[in-house]
Amino acid sequence: MRTQYTHTRLDEDVYSISGFYTPIKEVRLRHGDREVLYVVGRATAESACCGTGTFAYAIVPGYIMACKSDHNQRGLAVSQVETVEDKETQHEIARMVGEAEGINNVTVW
Repeated sequence: MRTQYTHTRLDEDVYSISGFYTPIKEVRLRHGDREVLYVVGRATAESACCGTGTFAYAIVPGYIMACKSDHNQRGLAVSQVETVEDKETQHEIARMVGEAEGINNVTVW
């Protein structure tokens, strides 16, 4: 499915009810004859019901169709991506990202 991904500012904390997360870097990763976009960051739970802690994460919005081709009302870049629908391909991309970044928490859209 084709969708939009709004890029967040790197190295800026984004607060939520139980803590915050901080996007650290964006990476374009070759997968076959296409590229996927992924974002690496860290999240901190400060007041969650299950306790506190910090962990690294990566999200994979999908295959890049048009990178930073537009901007939203807040001035943030917006890319067109195609989500990864195939479960086997999702697992393969998650493994590749996890190995490249040394993290286990990878979510593929």
